[in-house]
Amino acid sequence: MAEHAVTLESTLSTLLEERKYATLRDILVTMNASDIATTFDEIPHDQLPRLFRLLPKELAAETFVEMEPEAQELLIRGFSDNELKEVVDELYVDDAVDIVEEMPANVVKRILKQADPEMRKMINEILKYPDDSAGSIMTTEYVSLRPHMTVEEAFKRIRRTGVDKETIYTCYVTEENRTLVGMISIRTMLLSEEDNVLADIMEQNVISVTTMEDQESVVQMFAKYSFMAMPVVDTENRLVGIVTIDDAMDVMQEEATEDFEKMAGITPIDKPYLRATVTETFRARVPWLLILMLSATFTGIIITGFEDSLSAYVILTAFIPMLCGTGGNSGTQSSTAVIRSLSLGEVHLSNWLEVVWKEIRVAVLCGLVLAACNFVKLLLVDGYLMKNPAINPIVALVICLTLVFTVVCAKTVGCILPMLADRIGFDPAVMASPFISTIVDTMSLMIYFQMARLILHI
Repeated sequence: MAEHAVTLESTLSTLLEERKYATLRDILVTMNASDIATTFDEIPHDQLPRLFRLLPKELAAETFVEMEPEAQELLIRGFSDNELKEVVDELYVDDAVDIVEEMPANVVKRILKQADPEMRKMINEILKYPDDSAGSIMTTEYVSLRPHMTVEEAFKRIRRTGVDKETIYTCYVTEENRTLVGMISIRTMLLSEEDNVLADIMEQNVISVTTMEDQESVVQMFAKYSFMAMPVVDTENRLVGIVTIDDAMDVMQEEATEDFEKMAGITPIDKPYLRATVTETFRARVPWLLILMLSATFTGIIITGFEDSLSAYVILTAFIPMLCGTGGNSGTQSSTAVIRSLSLGEVHLSNWLEVVWKEIRVAVLCGLVLAACNFVKLLLVDGYLMKNPAINPIVALVICLTLVFTVVCAKTVGCILPMLADRIGFDPAVMASPFISTIVDTMSLMIYFQMARLILHI
């Protein structure tokens, strides 16, 4: 696939240099807009405007939407007013809003100037909604029908108004004041008689979201109900827009990426990895590294406090990394499972006791198996085969009991912290691997040294 892409890019560049524009156009019109945008990303910037101008008007707009913001800005700056107007006129409102949000102020001013008054009004309307809300990702271009219409009248309206709508497969039935009263699919109308009234065949129990609903909740509803579009209403149940499946998938990808970054101790960046500068990447990572580094000093303080005990049993020092690592891994397992369940709506705060009880039971089983295997390994490998005189059953018992308690504590902390973060309004993903590992390291050492004092009397 990579070789094919390189060949295509070189072919396009060669044809452009030889000014074989008809051949270039013939190649481009056979491609999907997303594939064209991907190819254009690898084309030298000085060639991009000439290639883009070869695209038919509708395909040009679809390709423009799929391109990276930097390439979009480059093209806009090179467009004449007429060219810019042609592209803007072909855009759906939600795509236009996404572009406006990415562009600098002077470019936004040009875009809005070339948009027709109705488009400009709809863009400004959507921009009023908070980021990450349903209102911010919806489009106002939907097909609205009336309950008294017959199927024949409905199809006439769809043919007359549907050409500029983002989707016509699901239509919404509203009263004169835009109150949402039902929804109906093209399939239902195709299988109905022409004189059937929509009020008799429409789905009246419509699942909708409000404009202020969190976009992540909207995505979860798409997954739950297998919708292709979701109606967005105001507080008085008046239809103001719809969220389509393609926008929901974009949100799903953004939210998943953001969660992964937070779980790795990185401040999210709204740019692809290769397009983020070194400075931006540095700023996203260094604050968490500093916090985790400073918090990790607690482990050093604990080790220093038990320095005399360690001097009596130096062998105990060798197993600190294993205990801390196992504890961190155990906590990460629990936190990852709970964070994912919270984001999918499988677990709620009301289930906290059930979650904790389950993780404790799992932790006991895991801890016992790990301790048993480690006990055999210590005596057989470390003690007998490697002939380490410091390893005896009592020392092995200290290490293995610590392992059991560490795993139990780590998994308990790992499931509680994300739920606690969610309860106080933080993103549960923050309470992930790096943060939990630091807490568990401290707990592991405290358990280890207390167990050593109790059993070895040091």
